[in-house]
Amino acid sequence: MKKEIADKLKNAVTDLQKKGVWPVFDVPEIKIDCPKEEKLGDYSANIAMVLAKKIKKTPLETANQIISSFQFPIHSSFKKIEAVNPGYINFYLSEKYLRGVIAEINERKEKFGDFETGKGKKINNEFISANPTGPLTVGNGRGGFCGDVIGRVCRKAGFEVVNEFYVNDAGGQIEKLGHSVLKNEKAAYSGEYIDELNEKYSAFGGAREVGEAATKDVLENIIKKTVAEKMRISYDVWMSEKEIHEKYVEKSIQLLKYKKLTYEADGALWLKTTKFGDDKDRVLIKCDGQKAYFAGDCGYMLNKIERKFDRMIMILGADHHGYVTRLKALSEALGFAGRFDIIITQMVRVTKDGKDVRMSKRAGNAVYISELIDKVGHDAARFFFLMYSPDAHMNFNLNLAEEKSEKNPVYYVQYAHARICSILRKARNENRESKTADYGLLAHPKELVLMKELNKFPDLAEEITENCEVHKLPHFAMRLADKFHSFYDACRVIDEKNPELSGARQGLANAVKIVLAETLRLIGVSAPEKM
Repeated sequence: MKKEIADKLKNAVTDLQKKGVWPVFDVPEIKIDCPKEEKLGDYSANIAMVLAKKIKKTPLETANQIISSFQFPIHSSFKKIEAVNPGYINFYLSEKYLRGVIAEINERKEKFGDFETGKGKKINNEFISANPTGPLTVGNGRGGFCGDVIGRVCRKAGFEVVNEFYVNDAGGQIEKLGHSVLKNEKAAYSGEYIDELNEKYSAFGGAREVGEAATKDVLENIIKKTVAEKMRISYDVWMSEKEIHEKYVEKSIQLLKYKKLTYEADGALWLKTTKFGDDKDRVLIKCDGQKAYFAGDCGYMLNKIERKFDRMIMILGADHHGYVTRLKALSEALGFAGRFDIIITQMVRVTKDGKDVRMSKRAGNAVYISELIDKVGHDAARFFFLMYSPDAHMNFNLNLAEEKSEKNPVYYVQYAHARICSILRKARNENRESKTADYGLLAHPKELVLMKELNKFPDLAEEITENCEVHKLPHFAMRLADKFHSFYDACRVIDEKNPELSGARQGLANAVKIVLAETLRLIGVSAPEKM
């Protein structure tokens, strides 16, 4: 609906230009919002205030001219479109349209909200990519759940999504792990898992050999198991850094040289990343002849480009903030012509009884994501992580996550789904299930509010493919659950005295169940039928 409104507004403006009423200019991007106050409409646009100076009229006059130029059939979806001070154009959905949404949901079921924006397009979705030197922490969990949901939503939009984990198995951290397993003076990591690795591999030789053996063990028996069994994330590709170094690093450097984007200075080979917006040029080969870490990034970027992705998404931890401009510069230098999104996740604080639970991977007292999931359950862990925008610092409240009541957000949402299942089950058992539904009978204010919330789902799904703001899904689920509970308290769903209205309300409840279940599926948590 947002896209339809934006298109109609743009058509109205261009129509005024074609008729000579307005001068010709490029129409800027039109943003459509959903006002928080119902009296301000279901959708609102500020385009008139943006254009008023161009046509030398007041914003309110501009808004009224745009409305007068609207073309059908947009009016069939709205009962009212009005211009209000200081120049907003507000749209009020018609009850007929809202009832049609309920019919569409019950017809399309879980495919409601599917769209084809991504049809024929391929996305590389890289996330977590932690060093294989120990168990995944809660910080890794934050990026993991975020990346998984981005992949789910993009698939709903028709994209071919490749979930990818970059295994850092070629750097100095491997030798550090080896020293740690050998428990010598250069040990960098500690914890129970190091003790177990020591028993297995301490006799394998030097730090490098021990580190390589331990790395494979950590990857296969800790990281991959945590990802699949605890976090319930499926990867399509586990890309080895060693393989990238063997096959792509030198190839990428030669390509950059061929493009005349490198130069020598101070005995080192540099890449002209400043030409593509970076704050400084980056070293590819150091003065001692060793390839810099950034050279590995070059090889990996070339590998992705050769796999012909239309879009790349990369989720990095808070300590990688400085990597954004250099990686984007690198992608341009190597010729990537698609869209490249880099998401930085901020730090996580785990609290219990108002106090921090300490985290330190090297000291061995980290909060591992597997332990957190064991403590609060997968659904609570995932839902809580996803409630926060990635760019916001997060406090994970263990006390609330363990709560088995409606105070716990995920419990509240799941209870709404289970409640609807119970209502519809009761209708079937009492032979009061309606085979047909006259949605024209739905007119109660609580019914209309609930229908309006359901109508937001397709726009939300499409927006997330664009902005990757997956935290909006849990908040939508909570609002939808809240509005359903409010509807149920005010409206009798199974009403033997009014079977026709009861049938319509059962259809509305079923529509909520469908959308709530699909939202929970995208979030990656269960939709229980009983609680």
